[in-house]
Amino acid sequence: MDDPRVQKNIRELSRVLAKTEDRDLLESFLSCLLTPAEIADIAARWALVKALREGRPQREIAKTLSISLCKITRGSRELKKPDSAFQRILAVLDNLDPEGGSENSPPGPLNPNRNNRQNKTGQGGPNIGDP
Repeated sequence: MDDPRVQKNIRELSRVLAKTEDRDLLESFLSCLLTPAEIADIAARWALVKALREGRPQREIAKTLSISLCKITRGSRELKKPDSAFQRILAVLDNLDPEGGSENSPPGPLNPNRNNRQNKTGQGGPNIGDP
């Protein structure tokens, strides 16, 4: 990314996405921003990163996800880098709350009453069937 305009826009987009805790809004935004092929490509690359972390063989990943070995090798190299962004994002994934929030995110303006939700019966705690 040598183009300063690209860097500026990626930085801005990253800041906005990092502050947005509304999963439905993010999914809708990505569906508006990206073509179906781009969405499929990003989803496959994310599946690739998770499969590599699980230790699945590269040829199996290539066959299962219909991804080139070149992309898998690149992903593998990125995953092995010290302080890898892949490793750090996977750590975020590992710490996600099943309710869709982050285990470590306190209640706040974008995540009000996260720990004080009431279920349909009026009792505190999570609704098991909620996304």
